[in-house]
Amino acid sequence: MGTTAGATNKQTTLQISGMTCAACANRIEKGLNKLDGVTAANVNFALEKASVTYDPNKVNLDNVEQMIRKLGYETIKETAQFQLEGMTCAACATRIEKGLSKMPGVSSATVNFALETARIEYSPEEVSTADLQAKVKQLGYKALVKEEGQSTGDRREKELRRQKLMLLVSALLSLPLLWTMVGHFSFTSWIYMPEILMNPWFQFALATPVQFIIGWHFYVGAYKALRNGSANMDVLIALGTSAAYFYSLYLTLDWTFNSSGGHHMPSLYYETSAVLITLVVMGKLFETQAKGRTSEAIKSLMGLQAKTALVMRDGQELTIPIEEVIVGDVVLVRPGDKIPVDGEVLEGLSSVDESMLTGESIPIEKKVGDPVIGATINKNGVLRIRATRVGKETALAQIVKVVEEAQGSKAPIQRVADKISGVFVPIVVGIALATFAVWYFFVEPGNFAGSLEKAIAVLVIACPCALGLATPTSIMAGSGRSAEIGILFKGGEHLEQTHRIDTIILDKTGTVTKGKPELTDVMTIGDETTFLRLVGAAEKNSEHPLAEAIVAGIQARNIELPAIESFEAIPGYGIAAVVEGNNVLIGTRRLMDKYNVDATAAFPVMEKMEESGKTAMLAAIDGKYAGMVAVADTIKETSAAAVRRLKEMGIQVIMITGDNARTAKAIATEVGIDHVLAEVLPEGKADEVKKLQAAGKKVAMVGDGINDAPALATADIGMAIGTGTDIAMEAADVTLMRGDLSSIPDAIFMSRKTMSNIRQNLFWALGYNTLGIPIAAIGLLAPWVAGAAMALSSVSVVLNSLRLQRVKMNK
Repeated sequence: MGTTAGATNKQTTLQISGMTCAACANRIEKGLNKLDGVTAANVNFALEKASVTYDPNKVNLDNVEQMIRKLGYETIKETAQFQLEGMTCAACATRIEKGLSKMPGVSSATVNFALETARIEYSPEEVSTADLQAKVKQLGYKALVKEEGQSTGDRREKELRRQKLMLLVSALLSLPLLWTMVGHFSFTSWIYMPEILMNPWFQFALATPVQFIIGWHFYVGAYKALRNGSANMDVLIALGTSAAYFYSLYLTLDWTFNSSGGHHMPSLYYETSAVLITLVVMGKLFETQAKGRTSEAIKSLMGLQAKTALVMRDGQELTIPIEEVIVGDVVLVRPGDKIPVDGEVLEGLSSVDESMLTGESIPIEKKVGDPVIGATINKNGVLRIRATRVGKETALAQIVKVVEEAQGSKAPIQRVADKISGVFVPIVVGIALATFAVWYFFVEPGNFAGSLEKAIAVLVIACPCALGLATPTSIMAGSGRSAEIGILFKGGEHLEQTHRIDTIILDKTGTVTKGKPELTDVMTIGDETTFLRLVGAAEKNSEHPLAEAIVAGIQARNIELPAIESFEAIPGYGIAAVVEGNNVLIGTRRLMDKYNVDATAAFPVMEKMEESGKTAMLAAIDGKYAGMVAVADTIKETSAAAVRRLKEMGIQVIMITGDNARTAKAIATEVGIDHVLAEVLPEGKADEVKKLQAAGKKVAMVGDGINDAPALATADIGMAIGTGTDIAMEAADVTLMRGDLSSIPDAIFMSRKTMSNIRQNLFWALGYNTLGIPIAAIGLLAPWVAGAAMALSSVSVVLNSLRLQRVKMNK
């Protein structure tokens, strides 16, 4: 990513391996924040990513990666291999090597001149293979991908295969031990028990590989954590299983050397440690599978992209990989094909299905000059488009980036969970020691084995994995589901804040209305055609949207517009122009007053038009009132239903506009809005937001994200409403891609659902630990049952989060 986060600060995202619980994420976060030059570090345990903002003048990426390694973890790199073309000597190889090495995110680059290959180790979050190829091209050579580096999906698959193998081996070795444990109960005396299973050395042979091969990573993790002055889940598992294993080994040795005849079998706890490790490995396997499903949204978004494009080059049609399309290329899109990149229609007429990006099910008509979005589907006509955005610049790439960043960011509620899990492990170790002491000295004096069993159960039941997963998995699933329905939350904090909104301010033009006004009425004293010729010619030079509507309406009547001799726009009043020797004025009542034109006869009709939601403009020719034209901006079909849904959700809806009060009131009444702020200048919108905030309201501002930028930034939540490449992602906290108001209640509904899901997760995770510890401490939980419950709690939290992916919108 490597995006600039401030005047000098840079931001980077690193993939991290080796984390086992939220305490690991906390430790990395603390370690990175202590680095001089690091201004902010966020570590997401569920995504296994660290987002770091740093000052490159004080610290570099190597220092950041060294700190992560020092803390006992690894940053994941990917390797790309390229076949190079165009090298003529060893100096060429050196040049490519140096050029690639200097790129942000590249750890090492090795170029072999003899084999004409390049091997690059890089961070996929910082740089892509396409960027590397572009760099080689810039240096004057060509690079073809020889062997793609592993993707995150491949890496996850490899990890899953490894975990499945470990679970299989662990389960096969632990099952006979579990059998011996079952045989100890009086009600299972009828179960056949081979004598060899009861032999301590046979049990030792089964338990040792589980303890030190399958469970070795717990020791490694615990050592790294303790070396850095903190504790995590690995510490609890290593402590608990080691206590059971080494105590059993002590009893085995004691039985071997001190038992009379060696026939009295001691009560061993090998099964406790082995079954516990097996259950934890099983829990981690389920967790990895479930966590993989929380990022389905990203996978499905990435899968939308076309793989190839049919481009016109040198008069020929060529099918090339999507990565090789450049801005300015003319791309041919046949019916049924995916549009490969963002572009503008040069030729053709078709309807395009944009539902996969905007959630809007009705295909959109596209004609010459219209923008099209990459990954949408061309339905019926042939389109010839000019590529305007490719690669990381396309709307789809931007959406993927926004969703990834949202999934990787922390909601404020998560920081509470992080703090709890950070201090949890030392407290649990203390409780376990206290449990052992109470049982050993007071409840069952001298019963070392029984006391140890209770302490182990406490250690195991208290693992804070579920607590660490509670928030990030919900944020990932919630923001992913939102993206599927065309709602992009820029970060976890915005997904959390949106549910608190109690007041919505809607911009009128382009938000409540379509923003495309049409000429509706013409009233004239003289000849209508002559009047419209002069008015149309005068307005043709104006850039105002209302002027465009007037000109389009006049041209639709097949009226030829003459050239003009002079033109002047008078802001806030209207325009003055000279057409064919006539002085033409078009605008407000104030314009007529300014030039001493008597238009009072038209005022009653003008007021009626304004009351019905039209914008009326007076026209004077050579100092005399000549007529009036009226323009109306039609309301979006979904606006009234969306306002009704917002009211049902208990949210106050206010409409804000620079238009006059009468027109604004008419439109507000039509859609069911009770509160209207009219004749507000763009810079005044932010002040209106502040007034509501001062009154204790949680305000969301909804606008088109361009002229509403100050108000969007001031509001508690800024929502930019727009479609396709016009999305103003920078100004807003939430982007509503569908371009209609129904996305607003959908966004609030998704925020409420996600927050409810997070609270459920935290309740179960904390409740489970709070209940589990005392139950284990009083001796009502065997360690293996505690292990199963701990694994189940993590999996249940992730599965609960996944329910967000199936949320249906209320209509």
